[in-house]
Amino acid sequence: MSDRQPTLLILDCDGVLIDSEIISAQMLVHELAKMGVEIDLPYVARHFLGRSYPTVMAQIRKEFGLTLPPEFEAQYRESLLAAFETGLKIMPGVVSMLEDLAIPCCVATSSSPRRAEFSLRLVGLWDRLGPQTFTASLVEKGKPAPDLFLYAAARMGADPAECLVIEDSLTGIRAARAAGMRVWRFIGGSHMGPDTPEEPEDARPDHRFHAFHQFYQLAPTLRRSP
Repeated sequence: MSDRQPTLLILDCDGVLIDSEIISAQMLVHELAKMGVEIDLPYVARHFLGRSYPTVMAQIRKEFGLTLPPEFEAQYRESLLAAFETGLKIMPGVVSMLEDLAIPCCVATSSSPRRAEFSLRLVGLWDRLGPQTFTASLVEKGKPAPDLFLYAAARMGADPAECLVIEDSLTGIRAARAAGMRVWRFIGGSHMGPDTPEEPEDARPDHRFHAFHQFYQLAPTLRRSP
């Protein structure tokens, strides 16, 4: 990865800006059980974390021989958004990190456009990040392909070699690496923690951190001068 000063910060949404992954995983387990598909939270983390809904459908079809009906997606999404309304929280320290940031930033997420907007509005980040939020629906291939990160960089007018990505999933880390970008892994979501296992070689981040108050300790040059 390049050692040039970053000129753009690219943030994943779920599990980075918002503490949503554990809610999403629990809801997916619950909804699939209604279809006779028995999976657990580690299975969701292994196969679905950081991936788009079509990937979920393909994995269920491959592993369980079940093609999910068209109405399943809408049902799952409605149940999830209802759960978000009562349980979704912003990651501690995100707002102050964004307020002190000296370079532009954007969001690149595997979430659907509706879910991304709903979530960011719910935690008060949409007015700040909405115009710079890019979803997997905008590209041909989602993460772990580099397409979404490269698209975000192009839209923001940044050189991929000068982008810093914050991701929580191995899928997202692989996508950032494939895009030729630096990537830090955030492990502060409730679906992870300090005991999160070391990453495999093909998904090794440049740094990992567990709280946003650490961000400027790792990148003091990205902090805006008082």
